[in-house]
Amino acid sequence: QAYLSYSNIAALTHLARKPGWDITKTLDNVKIWTHEEGAVLSFKVEMQVKVPSHVAFSLLSDFSLRQRWDRHFQTCQVLQAVSEEEKIYHITSAPMTGHQPRDFVILVSLRQPCRPQEPYTVAVRSVTLKAMPPSPEFCRSEILCAGFQIYSSSSSSCTVCYFNQVTSGVMPYLAANLTGSSKSIEDTALECIKFLE
Repeated sequence: QAYLSYSNIAALTHLARKPGWDITKTLDNVKIWTHEEGAVLSFKVEMQVKVPSHVAFSLLSDFSLRQRWDRHFQTCQVLQAVSEEEKIYHITSAPMTGHQPRDFVILVSLRQPCRPQEPYTVAVRSVTLKAMPPSPEFCRSEILCAGFQIYSSSSSSCTVCYFNQVTSGVMPYLAANLTGSSKSIEDTALECIKFLE
């Protein structure tokens, strides 16, 4: 468990630090970046939020609140509280047209900054749990690496960066977005800002 938790945080930190991010869209307080490496597509959504970083961290680290701003989350249940900083969740997402509803079993690892310039981190990856085998009513999908880094901008504002390394399981939710026929990433980012503020 300690190894999984460490590698969860390390994978997100490594993804965030990769060179070669291309900016694809800029709105007032949202920027969307993409990164392609072989067959792996990653994206980053950078949001400017008018709340202190510790408040954003406490709201974003509680995945049971995520349905309030992310319409892709249908249900969210804690399967195991591994420690104060680690929880395993079962999440179901709404079916997209022509696709079976998906579900995910994820480990969420939280880290507070050790030094002032470091971010708060909420790292997410899929794990396997014997207690929650795949069910025929859902298509079990995998999250390789996702999560949030939250940087303090001032005592009352912060920059929230959301990362996702895209797998085929997440692709249907993004394909329409990246081709411009849907604005779900932007809409979700704006809902997230509204929820945090």
